[in-house]
Amino acid sequence: MGTALVYHEDMMATRLLWDDSECKIECPERLAAALGSLRQCGLEQRCLHVTAREASEAELGLVHSPEYVALVRGTQTLGTEELQALSRQYDAVYFHPSTFHCGRLAVGAVLQLVDAVLTGAVHNGLALVRPPGHHSQRAAANGFCVFNNVAIAAEHAKRKHGLHRILIVDWDIHHGQGIQYIFEDDPSVLYFSWHRYEHGHFWPFLPESDADTVGQGQGRGFTVNLPWNQVGMGNADYLAAFLHVLLPLASEFDPELVLISAGFDSAIGDPEGQMQATPECFGHLTQLLQVLAGGRICAVLEGGYHLESLAQSVCMTVRALLGDPVPVLSGPMVPCHSALESIQNVRAAQAPHWKSLRQQDVAPVLSTSTHSTEGKPLSPLPGDPICKAEAEVASLSFLLDQQHLHPTPPVRMAITLTAADTTLALSPHVLRQEGSSPKWETEAWARPHESLAQDEALGKLLYLLNGILDGQVNSGMAATSAPAAAANLDVAIQRVLSLGAQRVLCVVLGHLDRPLDLADDGRILWLNIRGKEAATVSMFHVSMPLPETTGGFQSCIFGLVLPMAYGFQPDLVLVALGPDHGLQEPQAALLAAVLRGPAGGRVLALLEEKSAPELAQVLVRALYGEAPPSLGPFLAASLEDRQALMSLRAQLQSRWEMLRVAASESTEGRGDS
Repeated sequence: MGTALVYHEDMMATRLLWDDSECKIECPERLAAALGSLRQCGLEQRCLHVTAREASEAELGLVHSPEYVALVRGTQTLGTEELQALSRQYDAVYFHPSTFHCGRLAVGAVLQLVDAVLTGAVHNGLALVRPPGHHSQRAAANGFCVFNNVAIAAEHAKRKHGLHRILIVDWDIHHGQGIQYIFEDDPSVLYFSWHRYEHGHFWPFLPESDADTVGQGQGRGFTVNLPWNQVGMGNADYLAAFLHVLLPLASEFDPELVLISAGFDSAIGDPEGQMQATPECFGHLTQLLQVLAGGRICAVLEGGYHLESLAQSVCMTVRALLGDPVPVLSGPMVPCHSALESIQNVRAAQAPHWKSLRQQDVAPVLSTSTHSTEGKPLSPLPGDPICKAEAEVASLSFLLDQQHLHPTPPVRMAITLTAADTTLALSPHVLRQEGSSPKWETEAWARPHESLAQDEALGKLLYLLNGILDGQVNSGMAATSAPAAAANLDVAIQRVLSLGAQRVLCVVLGHLDRPLDLADDGRILWLNIRGKEAATVSMFHVSMPLPETTGGFQSCIFGLVLPMAYGFQPDLVLVALGPDHGLQEPQAALLAAVLRGPAGGRVLALLEEKSAPELAQVLVRALYGEAPPSLGPFLAASLEDRQALMSLRAQLQSRWEMLRVAASESTEGRGDS
């Protein structure tokens, strides 16, 4: 199985036939730019090509009225003046004689992708389509959108494939009110949207786009709106929204399919969004979503109107879908105050409906109504510090130049083998490493450690580590003997630092103590998830007991480990599973999968050579980029685990600002002082 790419050149046919300053940005060049960049980066060639088909009128009727479908069908024979007159009846819409054909192709492309993913023909994929769809309603075009591509796909997945839980993630910068209206009373669809809102003063100017709209009837809690009330949101803000809102809810929901309304007008440079998130951020968001639904993801193009920013963001999304490492996130990982206000409000609005939020410390809704604009600018003025772009961020063209070429290491995953490892069933793309560092080098590193005197694995570990640090290998797994596990970890840390690494993240499970001679100088962040008790030895040495439930483990990962990892911005991640680590295979896979993000995929896992082959197997697959298996039914965290997590967060968030989930905890955030 691989990644599908679905498109059809006919979707470039529809275009604006008259002057309209609002609609002119939705143009055929959008698809051409995205496709051209995918080809230039060699990504299109690695995808399975699926040709779009026209959706039937019955399929359009899954969410649209027969009268509306007939109206759009009739545009095929209208002249320019008639098309313009009809377009004026809707908000920000234009029709073209080819609109009906293109709209049916757009829907059909998404249905082809959903069918391919749900039948196992591919694992995931991207549909490059236009017109976009998420604003379209049952009987109305809206906001460049004619047919609601993603909503139809969700209904199709339920009716044809029998799905009961579908997650729609809408990261377009405009609220997808069309999707919200269609599913607002439907508990089988969890709809998450972030969007530029500015207290109701940004299009589509709807009060129901605010955080306090959570759905209706049986669908209460299944509409999740995260309104951005300032422009300039960046990588840290988007990531915080995922870690502290979307991922806890989505993990509890346990979707069978993830649909992404992938609008890239939320990326840097776009005139609609005016946000600061760089293209690689969307690769990280895609990676995080791959831990859901067994990795069954269908991304569907929505908006995106800065052609280069759109093209690079599409490429980063496809790289993540292919399982490639994604470049590290740039810029300070500090959410701004306005973003934390929004996160606080949506968590408070959703807490009554989700155990995963009720088991956390949820701050109350801010007393000032988010609908109010009194005393608040609608967007930052020149010199206004609120959520302004970081002073050190250069021009957009410079940023995009940095993202343009990110060569993937020749080997994505390598594993050192012992005699017991030869039975592992590995992908042919995983390198079975036989090499070893020179004997003199191995002996020099072993000398301070008595337990390494006769350890044959050390040479292979050093050889693998060298390959990762010089860019020949992206990630790896090395087997160690139980007596030498601590010493091997110590050598790995010292070797990485000696080669110039500035920051190393060590995530340790089991009975492995931090080396006593390791300086607490900020270069090593040591997280022990199997500690005897929750303890903050220092801001760079944290211990927490292994949570007992699925909900507790997810809260630990999304609410503690990942925020600190992304805030640290490590050059390398070391994951060590020591004696009595207590991890189950799905937990180990989830941990390995999400830790691929912070260091651009550079992860080395150390595993005892006598560990179960099944554990080694899931670790290799996760580090290679495959989706981890489900943790199983959601069970809320125990009181002890909740108290431990809350205590640690309170102690640590003054240094690790990605841990913050409320503006009331903020020290005025990025640039807000």
